[in-house]
Amino acid sequence: MTRISLLERLKEIQQMPRYKGRDITTISAVLSNQALAKHIEVCEQAAGLSPRPSDQADAA
Repeated sequence: MTRISLLERLKEIQQMPRYKGRDITTISAVLSNQALAKHIEVCEQAAGLSPRPSDQADAA
């Protein structure tokens, strides 16, 4: 999955009620694609979503 796709997914999750008033996106600036994919997975689980497969997040 490309970094842009990962960031778009993170923005979608940011809009969920669980994350209203919280910033889960700023950390993406310092995360590798693989770490960003893991961050998204954890945020999805915390929001009660089934994590979507991210393919290999190594693509730039």
